[in-house]
Amino acid sequence: MLSIRQNLFKKVNSLQQIRNLNLLEFQSKDLLQKYNVAIQQFQILDSSTNDKTVLEKFDCPEYVVKAQILAGGRGKGVFDNGFKGGVHITTSKEEVLSLSKKMIGNRLITKQTPKSGITVKKVMVARSVNIVRETYLCILLDREHNGPVLIASPAGGVDIETVAEETPEKIKTVPLNIDQPIPEQTLMEIAKFLGFKEAAIKTCAAEIQKLYTLFKAVDAVQIEINPLAETDKGEVISVDAKLNFDDNAEFRQKDIFSMDISEEESDHREVEATKYNLNYVGMDGNIGCLVNGAGLAMATMDIIKLNGGDPANFLDVGGGVKEEQVLKAFQILTSDPKVKSILVNVFGGIVNCATIANGVVTASKVLNLNVPLVVRLEGTNVTEARKILKDSGLAIQTASDLDDAAQKAVNALQ
Repeated sequence: MLSIRQNLFKKVNSLQQIRNLNLLEFQSKDLLQKYNVAIQQFQILDSSTNDKTVLEKFDCPEYVVKAQILAGGRGKGVFDNGFKGGVHITTSKEEVLSLSKKMIGNRLITKQTPKSGITVKKVMVARSVNIVRETYLCILLDREHNGPVLIASPAGGVDIETVAEETPEKIKTVPLNIDQPIPEQTLMEIAKFLGFKEAAIKTCAAEIQKLYTLFKAVDAVQIEINPLAETDKGEVISVDAKLNFDDNAEFRQKDIFSMDISEEESDHREVEATKYNLNYVGMDGNIGCLVNGAGLAMATMDIIKLNGGDPANFLDVGGGVKEEQVLKAFQILTSDPKVKSILVNVFGGIVNCATIANGVVTASKVLNLNVPLVVRLEGTNVTEARKILKDSGLAIQTASDLDDAAQKAVNALQ
């Protein structure tokens, strides 16, 4: 039971916060480059006839070839064609082309992808740099400080949560003024804290200011640079960047949001659910769940497990759900071939139970539902809702409480 909560918590939390624009690595680097942030030079290959021409004009002593997908662990990943590694280093342009052909069009499987992997459509080829030191820098909106803060650490290139837990003295947090650039003195202090020396201090300070300018200009809620690296040539480079944006700013950041590739790489059911303001996470069980509220959804899955069943999903329809959203929710549930019964569990506070009941009846008729359906409703307008279900003439099992509902949903599988 606890494992369900642990596995779902991060995913559900991210769904509840409508900040889910996803950019590939090269797209993030391109944004940094537009604001004059120092990065590795790079080019993009897509297996087109232009690839060779692109490389002919891109001279580097050494190249880093990286498959572009929304997942970590690419270096240790394996392609469905047997080719190993989504990250390679080479000095040969010919090998760059050969490597890209082995990646593009094939599915890369890592610890963070679905079991079937994600199809690689583009490959980033970057200038390899010799890193002598790695630091960490992050700018994010913070509720506690009621505005942006800068988090810095000289211990970069590793998990920052581990650094904070084991060596908190290596973490520096600085509140920032959203209406002003970062003061020069503050920039210099941060650069020195990160361990930069002599001329590199001013270089680092300038890079941090550019990142803050970018942060405000693109309505970011987080820019994480890990590592912010110093090279053997004294350069200060943002080697890897993670950017998150506020969806409320989409109307004025249309160019950025048009780059979102989440629809290409996510579970199509999650993408479809998002379009209708539904929160959906697919699982491996066979009892479909439709619930209002994340807490109640978690509890519903727990009770199903306690009764010997296995939930097929997390699906929260939220507080302002309409009948058409209930229909879409049922379409998403029934699109999963593993679903053999459905449990609807709604507590009507803001939600009108009659709305849910009408939606359930409509969905059952429109979809010609052929799996057992158990409905437990409580709260606002529940008497009318129960009457709607009863008068529908459909084979809908009603339940007196959550435990009764879970038992019926599990027994329906038999």
